[in-house]
Amino acid sequence: MPGFLYKQECISIEGAATLIIRSLLDKQQFADPLGEAEALGISSAAWPLFGLLWPSGLHLAEAMAKRDMVNGESILEIGCGLGLASLVSHRRGSLVTASDCHPLAASFMLENLRLNDLPPLRYCHGNWAALIPGQTPSLRVPMVQGRFDLIMGSDVLYERDEAGTLADFINQHALPASEVMIVDPNRGNRSAFSKHMAALGYTLHDQSIKSLAGAGVPAYSGRLLHYQRKAQGLIHRC
Repeated sequence: MPGFLYKQECISIEGAATLIIRSLLDKQQFADPLGEAEALGISSAAWPLFGLLWPSGLHLAEAMAKRDMVNGESILEIGCGLGLASLVSHRRGSLVTASDCHPLAASFMLENLRLNDLPPLRYCHGNWAALIPGQTPSLRVPMVQGRFDLIMGSDVLYERDEAGTLADFINQHALPASEVMIVDPNRGNRSAFSKHMAALGYTLHDQSIKSLAGAGVPAYSGRLLHYQRKAQGLIHRC
């Protein structure tokens, strides 16, 4: 593909079969000839982040590989990037929608589905951040719509969010009785996010994640944040 370099490798996921994943070669890649990423507020420094393999994404994929399947459950992954957790869940037969705000995330998802001989997976544009005033980006895919039983994400608490924009986005797309699973590498914004989720009727079950360094894999320390809400807990915020 023009403008950037990529690589292809086999990714081992505990509890699941190996995935063949095409990702960007490194953090130095960038290509936005039509200004699509810029219109979405994605800087040149942030541009390659969607296309890299991140430890939190791997741990979310492992959590989904080990999680009991629920018949008929609908799942949304937010900020999916390369979408390891979506691919694992999709291969297990779950009803998955992957979403991201990056204009190239859909094409990488399509290629990784092909590399692993997987059937089509629904992909939508999902962005909880405010757009740049005066700019209306053109989208290649439909916006996220509807509500889901489970919303999952990895390393999505990377910005301060005093207004609770992410929690409101989740609330917009979560069923009254729903679960939210977030893998977070101990970022400082976790507490504020949990307060917003509590205000929306969610209770938190917090689990530590630690792994030692391995062959080419750095040590990891983070949390699996598992929020649950019963139907009567639904709250609409103005």
